[in-house]
Amino acid sequence: MPMDITISASFLPQNDPDAALAFYRDALGFELRKDVGYNGMRWLTVGPPEQPGTSIVLHPPAVDPGITADERKVITEMMAKGTFASILLATPDVDAAFAKLQATDVEIVQEPIDQPYGVRDCAFRDPAGNMVRLQQAG
Repeated sequence: MPMDITISASFLPQNDPDAALAFYRDALGFELRKDVGYNGMRWLTVGPPEQPGTSIVLHPPAVDPGITADERKVITEMMAKGTFASILLATPDVDAAFAKLQATDVEIVQEPIDQPYGVRDCAFRDPAGNMVRLQQAG
């Protein structure tokens, strides 16, 4: 019998909690579930209102005590280039969602296209530089 396992949360770094909240709440329509402060830092938990059991935790980057100064520098550099973290989201109508996102100040990376591997998707970056791909749910 297969195990009953679901995805509870994914983690993405953020270096500006207010900008991250504005993006995920206002541009994507997610709800804020938790806003936790500790030592001058903030962790935000957001998610789609229709999926209360699935969240994204937006966390301060490189705060794990096991991360070295050199690793922290690399993480910061990769975030600035937009190559550190990514997430794949889905929507029933990628073109309509893209039109709404385009009306905001979201950094567009790719307009909706039909990919050779069988999905229609688009891509943009969140305020921390994380790649967000949005694909047509099918």
